[in-house]
Amino acid sequence: MTVWIAIGLTAVGCYLVKLLGLLVPAGVLERPVVQRLAALLPVALLAALTAQQTFSEGARLVLDARAAGLAAAALALLWRAPFLVVIGAAVLVTAGVRALGG
Repeated sequence: MTVWIAIGLTAVGCYLVKLLGLLVPAGVLERPVVQRLAALLPVALLAALTAQQTFSEGARLVLDARAAGLAAAALALLWRAPFLVVIGAAVLVTAGVRALGG
């Protein structure tokens, strides 16, 4: 029963956040600061999530094969590789390091 209460509260919360977004006046949304923030916030959140998933395990800080895969992806991005090549490089390097015992 507790799970269903949590699901219901989450659904109501999501609805209220969406409703709040619809109630914001158009003048506020047209401000350059708000537009810049809206453009940069998803990138910052994704970067934080990637860092957290790559360098942590529980409450510990770790440096393992995932970090090597992230480095390979960053290098492929610097070389302006297509997205699938970036993902493939990260997967191959991570698998290779894990296969070598890292």
